[in-house]
Amino acid sequence: MSNYRTTYDAWMADPLGFWAAAATAVDWIASPTESVVDPQGLASWFADGTCNVCWNAVDRHVVAGRGNEAALIYDSAILGISKTLTFSQLLDAVELFASVLRSHGVAKGDRVIIYMPMIPEAVIAMLACARLGAVHSVVFGGFAAHELTVRIDDAEPKVVVSASCGLEPNRIIAYKPLLDEAIANSRHKPEAVIVLQRPQLLCELRPERDYDWNAEWSAAITRGDRPECVEVRSTDPLYILYTSGTTGKPKGVVRQQGGYMVALVWSMKNVFGIGAGDVYWAASDLGWVVGHSYITYGPLLAGCATVIFEGKPVGTPDASTFWRVISQHKVNLLFTAPTALRAIRKEDAGGVLPQKFDLSSLRAIYIGGERGDPSVIKWAESALDVPVLDNWWQTETGWPMTANPSGLGTIEVKYGSAAVPMPGYDIQILDAEGEPAPIGETGSIAVKLPLPPGALQTLWNNHGGFEESYLTEFPGYYKTGDAGYIDQDGYVFIMSRTDDIINVAGHRLSTGSIEEAISTVDQIAECAVVGVADGIKGEVPLVLFVVSDGASAKSAEISALATSAVRSRIGSIATPKIILSISRLPKTRSGKILRSTIRKIANGEPWTIPPTIEDPSVLDEVSAALAGVGLPEKLGTEGEI
Repeated sequence: MSNYRTTYDAWMADPLGFWAAAATAVDWIASPTESVVDPQGLASWFADGTCNVCWNAVDRHVVAGRGNEAALIYDSAILGISKTLTFSQLLDAVELFASVLRSHGVAKGDRVIIYMPMIPEAVIAMLACARLGAVHSVVFGGFAAHELTVRIDDAEPKVVVSASCGLEPNRIIAYKPLLDEAIANSRHKPEAVIVLQRPQLLCELRPERDYDWNAEWSAAITRGDRPECVEVRSTDPLYILYTSGTTGKPKGVVRQQGGYMVALVWSMKNVFGIGAGDVYWAASDLGWVVGHSYITYGPLLAGCATVIFEGKPVGTPDASTFWRVISQHKVNLLFTAPTALRAIRKEDAGGVLPQKFDLSSLRAIYIGGERGDPSVIKWAESALDVPVLDNWWQTETGWPMTANPSGLGTIEVKYGSAAVPMPGYDIQILDAEGEPAPIGETGSIAVKLPLPPGALQTLWNNHGGFEESYLTEFPGYYKTGDAGYIDQDGYVFIMSRTDDIINVAGHRLSTGSIEEAISTVDQIAECAVVGVADGIKGEVPLVLFVVSDGASAKSAEISALATSAVRSRIGSIATPKIILSISRLPKTRSGKILRSTIRKIANGEPWTIPPTIEDPSVLDEVSAALAGVGLPEKLGTEGEI
């Protein structure tokens, strides 16, 4: 029996009291007595409390006698190695690197940019910043120089921490030339750059600015300097995380210390059902919000081991990699993106590979980052025989807004839904006038203010931009930018970004619902639906799909099946006018399909290569495929092919 409804109602009845009780699960230096909500609806959570997040994530577990238990499990599928750090070993490493940072003048409130691959040293650097009260800003390793320059100029870091290279399945990415170019082009110049030399590709260090990680580490050991945890206010910033693909003035999401800590501890127990001694694996990257919340801070705050994975779901070496990691490290919960499951399914449609491993430790899989189409969820349920549960949240919120909560007791799974709102989130669907939409009707998804602990309350040095982006359109609400609906049972269905709603002859259609219908076709591994201009109907759906490995039907036959699926599940008004088979879809490094870029190419609009793209050459393939059917000009003038 689930305690979800009782728990959610308890929060609704007394929001401040609910979170005050949750705050007792962490250690405070000065215990908070109040949270303050201003007239605009912005919150200062645990406003008079002081704390240190590093203490709660590392030190307190050692003090509690759990120092010999696993904390970090590093698994590099690319190098074929793995190693484990206990909480005592992690504390030792964090203290040493905090000493390194302090030797370069880093103190409370200073910013440190971390530009590193998926290795333990990246987490150590994050925690060392937290120990000193410094504000870290992790930038996805290998990000283009321009994007790094923008973040350097906005955050103004005293120090940058990097590595010589990152590793991909078939290539080595040199980080140092990108970093050098970024600093050369930046207005702000960091005082020091600390570089971890990886043996796969060494880099040249510049005198007077660059320092070798290992040499600095040895110097810290010689000094014997072990910085204690610095006391910070609950409302002080822990980190800045820039939303991907920013243009103009960056949107640096600011995460407050105390509220984030409380929210993550609550979510680990109540959403994911994970606690001390468990093994949690978020198959994401430290540069994204999942990497912050559920690779680094959430698991360690909860006292469980966290897996840092350097590899891909396929190609390192094959589609069994995820199952090997789960079996080898006795993973209890996997958090991943539907894209990863689709990639695995594409190579193992029959679900044979999981049967070769002992997956008895696995309790559940949580999916997030994009819509989980029912077909891939059902495939994973069948192949793995564990619940596959959805959740939905954003960089801005820091932890799930909706979920099917294992910790409170799971509720019925509704395929295509991201489940139900979590305490802290009063989610409502608003129409174009900002009024509540009827049950089942698609509209803009908004959250009634105040946002809960852990969620942003401003942007770094840009509060005006924060208000304009999130608060202005729907006064009294946080605008998520997503579109969807809530059904009669309170389940939330996330259908698309608001700009992915297309208007076909006056009918507002969700591209997400069309994708969901198309994904029911077994021969289709994944697809993307965008709206393209039509001289008669305004817009019409365009579909790009990737054929599943081993599919016997021809592309024309599969296209016909997809058309039939859309007509039967949505109606003829949603029938795609063009359905194209393509070898692969353009994606970000975190696995999100670049639908906006596809749409711009198809419509003949100006577009640039997104800084988060995994392989830019895919866009040439998309352009060529679209040109082969006369896009953009042909569809825009004739209405259909």
